[in-house]
Amino acid sequence: MILEHTARAEAAPAYALPADIVLRREAVNPSVGLSETEAKARLARHGPNILLAHAPRRAFAILAGQLNSPVVWLLSAAAALAAGFGEWKQAAAIVIVLLINTMIGFFTELRAVRSMEALRKLGKRSSRVRRDAKLKTVAAEIVVPGDIVLLESGDVVTADIRLVEARNLFCDESTLTGESVPAEKSVQAVSADAILAERTSMLHKGTAITRGTGEGVVVATGMATELGLTTRLVIEADSESSPLERKLAELTRQLVIAILIITALIAAAGVASGRDLMLMIEASIALAVAAIPEGLPIVATMALARGMWRMARRNVVVERLAAVETLGATTVICTDKTGTLTENRMTVERLWLTSGDYRLDHARAKILDDAGNAAELDAPLRRAIEVGVLCGTAMLTSSGDGGVGDPMELALQRFGRLAGLERAALLTASPRLHEIAFDTETKMMATAHRRDAHLLVAVKGAPESVLQASTTRGREKRLIAREDRDEWLRRAAALAEEGLRVLALAESTIPLEAVPAYESLNFLGLVGFRDPPRIDVKDAIADCRRAGIRVVMVTGDHASTARTIAEMLGLADPGTTILVEGRELEALAALGERERARVLAAQVFARVTPAQKLELVRLYQSAGEVVAMTGDGVNDAPALQKADIGVAMGLPGTEVAREAADIVLRDDAFGSIVAAIREGRIIFSNLRRFLIYLLSCNISEVMVVALAVVVGLPLPLLPLQILFLNLVTDVLPAFALATGEGEDDVLRQPPRNPREPLLGKPQWWFVALYGALLTASTLGSLLIGHYWLGLHGDALVSVSFLTLAFAQLFHVFNMRGRQSGLFVNAVTRNPYVWVAVALCSAILLLAVYAPPLASALRLEAPDLEGWTLVIVASVAPLLLGMIIGAIGHLLRRDKVSVSPS
Repeated sequence: MILEHTARAEAAPAYALPADIVLRREAVNPSVGLSETEAKARLARHGPNILLAHAPRRAFAILAGQLNSPVVWLLSAAAALAAGFGEWKQAAAIVIVLLINTMIGFFTELRAVRSMEALRKLGKRSSRVRRDAKLKTVAAEIVVPGDIVLLESGDVVTADIRLVEARNLFCDESTLTGESVPAEKSVQAVSADAILAERTSMLHKGTAITRGTGEGVVVATGMATELGLTTRLVIEADSESSPLERKLAELTRQLVIAILIITALIAAAGVASGRDLMLMIEASIALAVAAIPEGLPIVATMALARGMWRMARRNVVVERLAAVETLGATTVICTDKTGTLTENRMTVERLWLTSGDYRLDHARAKILDDAGNAAELDAPLRRAIEVGVLCGTAMLTSSGDGGVGDPMELALQRFGRLAGLERAALLTASPRLHEIAFDTETKMMATAHRRDAHLLVAVKGAPESVLQASTTRGREKRLIAREDRDEWLRRAAALAEEGLRVLALAESTIPLEAVPAYESLNFLGLVGFRDPPRIDVKDAIADCRRAGIRVVMVTGDHASTARTIAEMLGLADPGTTILVEGRELEALAALGERERARVLAAQVFARVTPAQKLELVRLYQSAGEVVAMTGDGVNDAPALQKADIGVAMGLPGTEVAREAADIVLRDDAFGSIVAAIREGRIIFSNLRRFLIYLLSCNISEVMVVALAVVVGLPLPLLPLQILFLNLVTDVLPAFALATGEGEDDVLRQPPRNPREPLLGKPQWWFVALYGALLTASTLGSLLIGHYWLGLHGDALVSVSFLTLAFAQLFHVFNMRGRQSGLFVNAVTRNPYVWVAVALCSAILLLAVYAPPLASALRLEAPDLEGWTLVIVASVAPLLLGMIIGAIGHLLRRDKVSVSPS
């Protein structure tokens, strides 16, 4: 009977069993965890902790996507039409070019997609687990059943976990249960038939910790989790398309429709005017082939992938492709101070206690008293340092150079080590029994430790909050009277004026059975931390100013600290800083026009809560700004989601913040945000450049054929020749343009209007202008070759073909930026452009002088006069483009922009 009862218990779900039975079932000691050897064995047995819904995009799906395109459909129809009228050579050529183009597109997109998937692995989730009695941070994919996982506020749960410890633990389970209110968790088992929302002893994969800390044992991973069960039928996630890709797809569809209409009209006009039917059919095929920018989707994919890789090299991981387009339109950056504008290398600089004022001499690694002598570790100083070391969850490494956890807690532990007070020894003497996690409402945290027959409650937090809980009220005996509290607040402000970040320390002693609370606190003093500004931030802020981007500091720090750092970094000139405190944001809707204008003009927001960050984002957006907002906490998630660009901090940032963000900074540096904005602008500029290049080339081909048909000239280009041009002179230079690293002045231009289309009216004018120049040079060479040089048939077509081919190649140098020089610019500095021009020139010469290829294309090698005509006519559009650029430079002095990009 006992064995039968035990078997039934072992088979029960983990949430219905006591924690010790679950631990025994998973064969793990919670204080030691699994060994690395056992973890590897279980990983081999259970598989990686991933969901099939996030499987990589299959190569077959990418190939199918290449074939499912209006471009492919139209070219296939052209091949079928040619075959139907017995033009087998043309039909075969169109099919061959179509296959080549499809293969180029397939392999390019495959590489780009795999690159993007590899980039997203940089932002993979992690978990803190205990293995071999050591706390380790491991990739979520290698978490296995039996792992002991430690969790705290802001963590995303990476597996199904049975809790064995829970301290004020609340979890957002809305992704699974739909409940909007966080659920309170405990270690107590629940009924075996409890529904998902009632399983309070469990944490499920994909949910998020909103408050408190906990520890549990993994009971299911991957597809065996509750989240996995809901996605079992999903084999492959839908591919994500960016707004850019959707705009390009829409542009392609519009071009196909326009092509069909133009082709039909010109063919009808030709037949009506008595032109040969077969000639009109051939011209229609040529027109349809000429107008299609076959390389457009390929180059767009490559431009996005290459841009994302460049961002990754600057420690920026793009979580959502939509961010790539929005980055270039950013007008306001709301940035945190600590770790972003500063180095987040906290050191204790000053300890201002009720018993005296102490400073840290970094050079001699000594604590000095207010007289400048080495301080004695008396009772008040020792008590304050003990409270600072005990009140926290961070873990300092044995060397002291690094650690896991809050930088200020690590700084307090290093300070304690200097005084000979090691955290491990203090915890041995005073074991921790309770913890009150930091809360943005109270702005305090506390830990409770057994000390003899009492509990020592160690508290740290914002000075005003700790002092408020330590102030005399009524007959209660407190250390701090109201007038003394005001004096300590002035001292905190004085420390902040020095650019220090300030925390207050307090303690209380309560009965062992009492519940710790922020009551009857004995105020100990203030701690000032030095966090030096990053050396590159001042230049990055100056870059933003030149780029027309406002940088606003939004911090929870003291106003004086924020003001001092802001003026040091050049956010504002000394004495001119407009600073708004968080309490002024509590009634934004009720603000008058003058107060609202002052808030919008502020350079610094201090003592701001995460909820007020959200209101600030809404305020800027209502004023028409495109907002980038940084954040790292669980409560920052709403602001990150609401912002046009949510930027999560990758080092101290919580998993919840990362989930809500559009991009993640792996180094938390403000300069990385600026680099991402620069890259976003470059990607958009490159896309616009190659669009103008491709469309002007293709329109020139359409206009050359159409005008020749209308005025009765010989057909200057054959369908096979046009296909050859599109495959050689269009795609390769366009590829090169997509790899460009941008003009030097990309951050000296104002932000782009986010509602601005890929090609606005100015860009369409340039497409038409460049198309007309290419058309004029080609038809000019055709007329000169026919009427002056006396060329006919294939010899005449060869001259017009080569003129247009080389003119399109040289035309790539017209794609420079609007503020760049004529000869030194992003295009001429791009080595891939020169490689593309050289390679295409060699291929064109091969097409003329290699008999098999020349025969297939119906080309004849020109004589000296013919080559002279080709060179002069093909260089003419480039020279005219340079003249137009020079005129544009003069017009820009009068604020008139004629830029193609």
